[in-house]
Amino acid sequence: MPLDADDIADLYAGHARQLVTFFARRTYDAEAAVELMAETFAAAVAGRAGFRGRGDDAAAAWLYSIARNRLSDWLRHAYVERKALSRLGLEPPQLSDAELERIEELAGTAELRAEVADQLEELAPDHRAALQLRVVQECSYEDIAARLGISEQTARARVSRALRALGRAVTEAQAGNHA
Repeated sequence: MPLDADDIADLYAGHARQLVTFFARRTYDAEAAVELMAETFAAAVAGRAGFRGRGDDAAAAWLYSIARNRLSDWLRHAYVERKALSRLGLEPPQLSDAELERIEELAGTAELRAEVADQLEELAPDHRAALQLRVVQECSYEDIAARLGISEQTARARVSRALRALGRAVTEAQAGNHA
């Protein structure tokens, strides 16, 4: 059943804040999060006649599928678009410091950073060292291997295992915090 303007307004009222949080946690950029939320709703308005679901849950799922597509597009094109805007001397609208802080608060980025730092300390020392060299210092796997006195394949395995363990630990800690 196609959505009307009231349905879109209800979706906005019920999901705009969560979408900003969704985007902020994935882009680490509050301004991009607001832009992506706006683009998501613009696409929802433009495509509302094509919606075939029924009920609020279906509409929310449809909205989040649009959001995921917008995020995917943004990730692919952000660098090129920002470079083009800069070349043309154009700037996207700027959020105030208070708006940026509020978005970061809603997204829980400070808590997420703290949780990552805590869980990073729990990793095995060899995994933590490989991960810090790769992510923080942006070393190549060849450099990591040389610095740690291991093979490049072992360096790749340690980084991969560290990322998986860190992701799992942070997810579990956040689930425990929200239970």
